[in-house]
Amino acid sequence: MTQGSPQQTDAAAESGSEPLPPREKVKTFPTTPGVYLMKDAQGRVIYVGKAVNLRSRASSYFTSAAAVDRRTADLVPEIADLDCIETDSEVDALLLEARLIKDIQPRFNSELKDDKTFPYLQIVTGEDFPRVEFTRKPREKGVKLYGPFTSAKQLRGTIGVLQKIFRFRTCTLDIDEDDERWRWFRPCLLASIKQCTAPCNLRISKDEYREDIRRLRMFLDGGKARLLKELQKQMQEASRELKFEKAARLRDEIKALESLNLRGNLDEHVQPEVFYIDPKKGLKGLQRIFGLAEMPRVIEGVDIAHLQGGETVASLVQFIDGLPFKHGYKRYRIRTVEGVDDFASMREVVSRRFRRLQQEGEQFPDVFLVDGGKGQLNAAVSALKAIDITPPLIISLAKREEEIFVPGESEPKRLSRHAYALRLLQYVRDESHRFAQAYHHVLRRKSTFE
Repeated sequence: MTQGSPQQTDAAAESGSEPLPPREKVKTFPTTPGVYLMKDAQGRVIYVGKAVNLRSRASSYFTSAAAVDRRTADLVPEIADLDCIETDSEVDALLLEARLIKDIQPRFNSELKDDKTFPYLQIVTGEDFPRVEFTRKPREKGVKLYGPFTSAKQLRGTIGVLQKIFRFRTCTLDIDEDDERWRWFRPCLLASIKQCTAPCNLRISKDEYREDIRRLRMFLDGGKARLLKELQKQMQEASRELKFEKAARLRDEIKALESLNLRGNLDEHVQPEVFYIDPKKGLKGLQRIFGLAEMPRVIEGVDIAHLQGGETVASLVQFIDGLPFKHGYKRYRIRTVEGVDDFASMREVVSRRFRRLQQEGEQFPDVFLVDGGKGQLNAAVSALKAIDITPPLIISLAKREEEIFVPGESEPKRLSRHAYALRLLQYVRDESHRFAQAYHHVLRRKSTFE
C-alpha cells in the first residue's frame, strides 16, 4: 500500500506555496482503489471511507448534491483537508478501512463503533478446523474478529475471494479430527471447485489447515507483503525437497495474492450457494419433526435401479450419527421379481434386510428411508407386516417435490428446502441412489465383458 496526498502536502510546504484546498486537492488523487481520510481544521481524522476509484469517490463529497444530502450534509462543512492511501485491490481497501475505523474511531464513523448490526468476519479459533464466518452477532470468546465492515455485500464477496486463495471452510459442521467416520463424509461443492480443502472428509490434517488459517490472519492483519515473502521461501524449500504438489499449491496461492485486483467486482465473487449438512442439527430436526423420544442414531436408506435387459438391483446405505458408515452398505440382486416392478422389488429388499437383522439379533435402524413416493412406502410397510415385524420410523422421500410420506398420513410433510432435517434425508437418499447406480454399472460392465 502507498500513501498519496501527504507527499503532495510536504512538497507544497517546501516550495512555500499554500496547501491546496480539499476541492482542488482531491483532483490530484489517483484513480486506483484505496482509502480516503477526511480531516477537520485541527488535523483530526473525522471520517474514513474506501473507494474503487479514489479520485472519483472523494470528489463526490464536493458536489452540490453532497452538501444537502442528509448522509453527508454535516460532514462536508467540516472537511478542511483530506489524504488518501492507495491499495492493491478493493479487497485490501475494504480490510484497511475496517482497521483504520477500529483504530482511529472517527467521529462520523461513530455508528460503526457501537452498532452490533454491522457485519464482521469471524474466525472460530477453538475448533480443530477453524471455520470462517460472516456474522452480525459476534461471539465474545473463542473467536478472532475482523471489522465491523460498512458493506455486508462486499464482505461476503471478500470472503468468497479469500476462500479461493486460502481454501478455508465456511460451513457449520462440528468436525473432530479423531473421529474416523468423517473420512466417509461427502464434501460439498466448494471442495469440488477447489475453494475448500475439505476437512469434513479429513483430506487435510489439523496442523496443515491451521497453517492456512494463520496465513489468512496474516493477510487480514495487513501483512500481505510479509506473507508473499514467506510463501516464496516455503515454495522454494518444497521444490528443493521434491515436494512438487506442495510447491505447486504455494505457487498458485502466490499468483492469486499477486493478482488480487478486483476493482468493483466483489459482488461477483460471493461463493456458490451450498447447503451444508450439519449431522447433529439434521438429527435433532428429525427428532422434532417426527416426535421421536430420542435423537435417532442409525438411518438406513434403500434405492432400486434397473439394469438393461430387465435385471433389477438395489442398494442399502447406512448412516450413523448423521455420517455415512460404509461398512454398513449392502447390495442386492433382486431374485423373486421378473421384469420391472419397483414395488415388488422394494418388498423383497425390505423383507430380506429386516429378516436378516431379526435372525442375527441386530437392532433395527431408528429411521428407514425409502427412495420414492407413497407407492414405494406402502410396499415397504406391507413387506414388514408380512413378516410380522414392527417397523421403525419408516418414511419415503419423493424427489420431484421433495415431499416426505409417512405411514397413516394422507398428506406428505413439506419442509423448508433449507431445513437441516431435509438436507440430511436428501443426503441419505442421494447416497443410496449413487450406490445403486454404481452397482448397476458394475453389473453392466460384467455383462458386456461376458
